[in-house]
Amino acid sequence: MRIAIAQVNPTVGALEQNRKLVERAADDAVAAGADLVVLPELVLTGYPPMDLLERDGFVRDQMRQLEALLPVSKKVAIALGAVLPEPEGRPKQLRNAAVLLAGGERVAVQAKTLLPTYDVFDENRYFEAAEKREVARLPGQDAPIGLCVCEDTWVETRPYADNPVEDLARAGASVALNLSASPWHAQKPRARREMLARLAAANDVPIIFVNQVGGNDELIFDGASFVIDPAGRVHAQLPMFETGFAVVDLPLDASPSKRPGAEDGELDLPPVSQLERALVLGIHDYFAKQGLPPGAVIGLSGGIDSAVTAHLAVEALGADRVLGIAMPGPFSSQHSVDDAYALGRNLGIEVRTVDIRPIYDSYLTVFGQLFGVRDDYGLTQQNIQSRIRGAVAMAVSNEEGRLVLATGNKSELSLGYCTLYGDTVGGIGVLGDVYKRDVYALARHANRDGKRIPANTIDKPPSAELAEGQIDTNELPPYDILDAVLEQAIEGGQGAAGIVLPEGCTRERAEWIVRRLDRNEYKRRQTPLVLRTSPKAFGSGRRLPIVHRYEG
Repeated sequence: MRIAIAQVNPTVGALEQNRKLVERAADDAVAAGADLVVLPELVLTGYPPMDLLERDGFVRDQMRQLEALLPVSKKVAIALGAVLPEPEGRPKQLRNAAVLLAGGERVAVQAKTLLPTYDVFDENRYFEAAEKREVARLPGQDAPIGLCVCEDTWVETRPYADNPVEDLARAGASVALNLSASPWHAQKPRARREMLARLAAANDVPIIFVNQVGGNDELIFDGASFVIDPAGRVHAQLPMFETGFAVVDLPLDASPSKRPGAEDGELDLPPVSQLERALVLGIHDYFAKQGLPPGAVIGLSGGIDSAVTAHLAVEALGADRVLGIAMPGPFSSQHSVDDAYALGRNLGIEVRTVDIRPIYDSYLTVFGQLFGVRDDYGLTQQNIQSRIRGAVAMAVSNEEGRLVLATGNKSELSLGYCTLYGDTVGGIGVLGDVYKRDVYALARHANRDGKRIPANTIDKPPSAELAEGQIDTNELPPYDILDAVLEQAIEGGQGAAGIVLPEGCTRERAEWIVRRLDRNEYKRRQTPLVLRTSPKAFGSGRRLPIVHRYEG
């Protein structure tokens, strides 16, 4: 049997458009002489459809697109992910299913067994799990096929009672087809493939993993589909962060290929390279899938965060669709303005200047009327500068239809070192799941083939420049200490008492960091969604109460 794997980029809710992706993949499979083409989980709806599943007509309209593929299956069999309605009276009305179409008919259905309800996943909200796993057969083919869906292969990561691949192998499956929408985060692609290699070996069955690619809201899907045999040999490896297509023949050739741990091309790219590509894809698809042709606007401070955000936006959208605005204020250094313009020249983007000092001075007059005249209004005076800049950026957005990109990083958002309705303004937070240390790594990586981020932007001490002589370390611990504590608290789930102190950090400082992390949840609820790059990003995968008093 010749099997084609099609790594496609569906858009949530674009039902007809997604069906056409399947049709194009089927045409490619026919041209390659394939007997079967395999596509990702919920490819017709896009993943995750969330509460669209509860909207009247959504599943019905998706079913029409599924039926429209029946004639296509006369040319080549199709295995794809779809939502299937259940009969009335079931506990839940829907199944997340792998569907096998062949000869103009629906020849097999295997619902997903393991429904994840952790991190960004909430499938038990919508779907009913499969009660049994059965192999399928294509007309004219003797080899039994096992169908499973994404989480069905993640049995070693959770205490699941069922092992769908084991059940399919015991039923005689010659191959397990895993239709997936597995979102990316740092370090995941290799861990995922090594896990599936162990699963293939344990059950003596090859696994064909076909993953969605593309950005959908906060989630970024890396694709990286592959075929792996029980000996750990990789017989096909599709690219990361782009669509792809490959064909394999069953039984798999026993000749040596690649084993997990050997040189694997893109899976061995440095983490910073994968991070850059993921963020670029996330930005690109956020704009493309919403139809935002005017592009982006970014406030350029001369600092590292806005510089890296601008670089990523140019990579995603093109220089002609990125506008930078330098907004010097009373405490802005000349080198920061110079750095902003140097960045603009390096990236080839338009940069405009708006001097915010006249607006700022008018606010000081108002403050005098409200609070009494004095030399310094402290935090109120600092924050109003950021809010003026946010308002200017939003004015450009309203006038020109550009989306504002927020530039705050995960270190700052964690501690609330940001101004609500100021530098938190934006349609999407590009770096909101990227620690400060990794922002610097991205900046250095951006300069790998020539100067893009000015050297001074990388080398100078970070500062919000909202007060005379201000630098970040006046208020925050050094970022190497801060990020080490935050990673344990956020990704590791540690309370203050469980933090392993990094060098130079006291227990009191670690407790202060964790306490401030908790106390600024209210701010994060009001910031733009952030592109998820870690196992625990701010957003749908991290749900903490705003009001709580636990300090463990």
